[in-house]
Amino acid sequence: MTFLWPEMLFLLLLAPLLLGLYLWLLRRKKKAAVRYASLAMVREAMGPAQRMRRHIPPILFLLSIIVMLLAVARPAAVVTLPSMNETVILAIDVSGSMRANDVQPSRLAAAQAAARAFIEDQPQNTRIGVVSFAGTASLVQAPTRTKEDLLAAIDRFQLQRGTAVGSGILVSLKALIPEVEFDLQSDNPRPTKREGGSRSLDKQQPAPNQAAEFRPVAPGSYSSAVIILLTDGQTTTGPDPIESAKMAAERGVRVFTVGVGTVSGEILGEEGWSMRVRLDEDALKDIAKTTSAQYFYAGTATDLTNIYKSLNSRLVMEKKSTEITALFAALAAVLAVLSAMLSMLWFNRIL
Repeated sequence: MTFLWPEMLFLLLLAPLLLGLYLWLLRRKKKAAVRYASLAMVREAMGPAQRMRRHIPPILFLLSIIVMLLAVARPAAVVTLPSMNETVILAIDVSGSMRANDVQPSRLAAAQAAARAFIEDQPQNTRIGVVSFAGTASLVQAPTRTKEDLLAAIDRFQLQRGTAVGSGILVSLKALIPEVEFDLQSDNPRPTKREGGSRSLDKQQPAPNQAAEFRPVAPGSYSSAVIILLTDGQTTTGPDPIESAKMAAERGVRVFTVGVGTVSGEILGEEGWSMRVRLDEDALKDIAKTTSAQYFYAGTATDLTNIYKSLNSRLVMEKKSTEITALFAALAAVLAVLSAMLSMLWFNRIL
C-alpha cells in the first residue's frame, strides 16, 4: 500500500498523545476513587472482566481516529477492479479470402456470428464500433451502445478485393483518437512533413505554439479502449501492418488479433485464376506483441465464439493502483459507531 499524500502521515503523532491523555485520565480517576471510600468500594465490587470491558470502547474510538488519520494521507493499493476499457473497436476483414470455407460455413460468416455473440455479451456501458477493411478500410459504425445498430452494420458486410490490414488498424485507431494522422496511400503510414508547397487560401496557417508535439506513451497504457482485429492476416495492399501497429502502440492502444482460417489454407478460384489463401499467423502475432496485446487462433466457428468470450472477460477485470481512501473512511466510521454503541450499552454513556 502507498500514500498519495505521505506528508500527512505526521498526523499519526496525535495517536500516542491521545493514548497518553487517556492513561492520565485513568490515573486521575484512580486517585479520586482512593479519596472517596464509596468509589473505592464500587471499584472493588467490579469483577476483572467488567474492569477490562470498560477499556474496549475507548480503544475502538482511538483505532477509528488512527484510521481516519491514515485516510487523510490518501492510501492507494493494487486491487482488481472492473476495467475502464469502455470502447471496443471490432475491425473485421471483408476481403475476398474471407469467403474461404476452411472455417464453416465460411470465414466471414463465422466471424460475423462470433462478432454478434461478442456484442450481445458486452455490458450496457461499453461502446462498440465496427470497422471493415479489404483494399481500403472504413468505419461502418461509429462507437455506440445501441446493439441493434451494431448488429445491422455487421449484417451489411460485402466481400471486396484486396486486404489492407494496416488500413484496418489505422482507421480503428482514428475512431478512438480522432486527432491521429496517417497516410493510407504509402507503405509507411506516418505522415511526411512537407515544407513549402501550395496551400488553400481559405485555410489559415496554424501558429507555431498551436502545433502540439506528439509524445509516445507506454504500449498498452491507454486503458479506456482496445481494438480487436479479426483477419486471416495476409496483407496485399496498403500501409505496413507492423508500422500501423507501432502507431497504435505509441498511443498506448492495444490491438488484440484473432486469426481466422487454417495454416494450410484453401484454393480459391474465379474467372480463370486461382490462388491459395493461408492464415498468416506470424504477422498477427507481431501486431499483438507490438501493442502489448495477445494473439488468438480461431480454426473453427466455435473457436471464434470462445475467443470473443475470453476477450470479453479479459477486458472487464484488471489490476490497477486505486485510491482506497473511502474504504479507510468507512472503516473509521464503523469503529466510531461501534465504540459509541458499546459504551451506551454497557455504561449508559457515549465514552
